[in-house]
Amino acid sequence: MAATGDEAAAMDSISRAPSTHSATLNPTASDSGQAEGPGDAAESLAAVPKKHGTNSDGGVETAEEAVEPAEPDINELCTDMFEKMAIFLQGELTGTCEDYRLLENMNKITSLKYMEMKDISINISRNLQDLNNKYASLQPYLDQINQIEEQVSALEQAAYKLDAYSKKLEARFKKLEKR
Repeated sequence: MAATGDEAAAMDSISRAPSTHSATLNPTASDSGQAEGPGDAAESLAAVPKKHGTNSDGGVETAEEAVEPAEPDINELCTDMFEKMAIFLQGELTGTCEDYRLLENMNKITSLKYMEMKDISINISRNLQDLNNKYASLQPYLDQINQIEEQVSALEQAAYKLDAYSKKLEARFKKLEKR
């Protein structure tokens, strides 16, 4: 069944659209001036055009890649990916900043605690110094107490000796009295 009117024009425009892509990809096909059919256009898109050149490799052929324009979906996906990556990185940086703020607050609190401990240790040191000064001022009296204690113990020893001697004398006196 043959296409007529609008259908024929639509088919004609479809068949020409790939041929313009193949013409830009394969300059030799566009130079020939031949009209390509829909089958020829599909084959020219699928085939990678080769550039025959003369080089010092002894007739080695080199191929050129066909570059197609990026599809709008890929552009949108890339934009979406970059936006989401930016949100992710922003979240990571925010988390890191919060960690550093927490660490800073902990350092400040620790510093305050150490300042309090420093004040307490200064007070303890001052009180210890006062106690040492008081002990030094009492040292002569303590020395006198030690001397008195030594004298009392010597006097006690003398009293024990005197008591023992008096008991011996009493025993002797009783012995002599009995005679």
